[in-house]
Amino acid sequence: MFLKSLTLRGFKSFAEKTTLEFEPGVMVVVGPNGSGKSNLVDAVAWVLGAQGPRSLRGGKMDDVIFAGTSTRPSLGRAEVSLTIDNGSATLPIEFSEVTITRTLFRSGDSEYAINGVPCRLLDIQELLSDSGIGRQQHVIVGQGQLDSVLNARPEDRRLIIEEAAGVLKYRKRREKAERRLEATEGNLLRLNDLLREVRRGLAPLQRQADAARRHDGLVDELRAIRTYLAGVELGSLTAKGERIVEKRASFANEDAQLQARLRDLDLSVIDAERLLTIAGHGDLASMLARIEALRERARGIGALLAEKQRNVERELSAAADEGVVDNFVAEVGALREQLAAVDEEASSLSETAAGIAAAEAEAALRRSEFQAQVAAVPDAGAAEAARRELAARREALGRSEQEPERLDARAREIAERLVRLSAEQAALQTSTAEAAQRTESLVADATAQRSAFEAAVLSTRATEEALRKAEAEASRWAARSEALALALDSARDAAGAARIDGLSGVVGPLVDHLSIEAGTEAAVASALGDAMRAIVVKGGDSARLALDSLVAGDARALLLV
Repeated sequence: MFLKSLTLRGFKSFAEKTTLEFEPGVMVVVGPNGSGKSNLVDAVAWVLGAQGPRSLRGGKMDDVIFAGTSTRPSLGRAEVSLTIDNGSATLPIEFSEVTITRTLFRSGDSEYAINGVPCRLLDIQELLSDSGIGRQQHVIVGQGQLDSVLNARPEDRRLIIEEAAGVLKYRKRREKAERRLEATEGNLLRLNDLLREVRRGLAPLQRQADAARRHDGLVDELRAIRTYLAGVELGSLTAKGERIVEKRASFANEDAQLQARLRDLDLSVIDAERLLTIAGHGDLASMLARIEALRERARGIGALLAEKQRNVERELSAAADEGVVDNFVAEVGALREQLAAVDEEASSLSETAAGIAAAEAEAALRRSEFQAQVAAVPDAGAAEAARRELAARREALGRSEQEPERLDARAREIAERLVRLSAEQAALQTSTAEAAQRTESLVADATAQRSAFEAAVLSTRATEEALRKAEAEASRWAARSEALALALDSARDAAGAARIDGLSGVVGPLVDHLSIEAGTEAAVASALGDAMRAIVVKGGDSARLALDSLVAGDARALLLV
């Protein structure tokens, strides 16, 4: 794998499209100061993912875009494409050439592409992580950076070694997994809170559902009871109505019999009255009427005569004319004659009255005889008893006629009650339907929440599994890192031992001068610890000489005994 070409357009001093072709081996770019040699290095660092403007020798990121000159206007974007030969398949991609492109606009937007396909910066970093080219750009050493690499702290050197060994990618993955775990833990906390809320809400929902079910059962039972009671009452009223109809039919039959009997009695009375008429009762009545008319006429004539006399006396006392007096006297005479005629007629009427009195006595006798005859008529008392019984029957019939009205009122009351019960039943059915709908909604919500809970549990399990895998992978790479660190320490120890090997007074490693019994190697190594790497010297002068040599060679410190 090697750098094959570099294409710049609008990047810093490269306004026009510029392409540099490279070959395997060492390539050198030479030129006077200000010709843009350092800009090429900045372009390589920038296209590989550099994010800090200071690492690109700028104050802000849009400083990498061509700013323009007195003869050329500024550009709106900067674009750099880096082509890497992947014939050795070092990069984990199925292409023999890999072109990485980065574009920056003055609006601040950035675009990345691999072989012309848009991608993320993370994709580029992961692609290059196994090749030893990382975001820290340790493969690019600029001016003044060599001393910083040589004088770097152990932590910085570790980063360089990890990037060269390909461990950095897994460290980043571990950090990403840890961030995801932290986010998952936060989600689990929120999920637990949500579950607690859901569980708190499920209990009243369950109670409401149970109450709704009990309500449905009670409504059905109440409807059945009311239907049964209405049926019983309707049956009782039907039986009572049938009894009333039968009683009315019986009363109608009795009434017909009484009417027939009454007609018979009326015929008997009519016959008796006819006999009374034949016996002379008709003449007696006409005679009595005539006597009464004569009496009225006599009273009227007497009153007229008295009034005439009063008028005559008034007129006689007030009149002075003799002719008038004569007239009055003549009129008085005429009136007296009329009075005499009336008296005569009264006398005759008196005689007639005497005859009438005799006739009345005879009529009374005949009336007594008629009453005796009527008393002798068969079933006369029975007729009166029949009349009384008929009156009682009519009264009972009237009450029986009022009974249907009362029953009709009772039936209307029952019908109204049935209407109210029907309305209550409809309201209860509506309430039941609403309760059922609410119950179904609550059950659906509970089901959805339970599904969400199960999905969250599955996601949690998957996250825990990913966490275990990430921890296992992190443990493996930590072990590998520790092994590399131990190998580096051993290499440094070996380098230090080789540096002082051959000096005067240096005998050699301590372990070469120890006699260890078989089976005790681990115990001896644990007891000696770091002394296992100790170097044996003959005296203090030899030790000082060895230390001076180690300090001069910047080697790792060794234990001298």
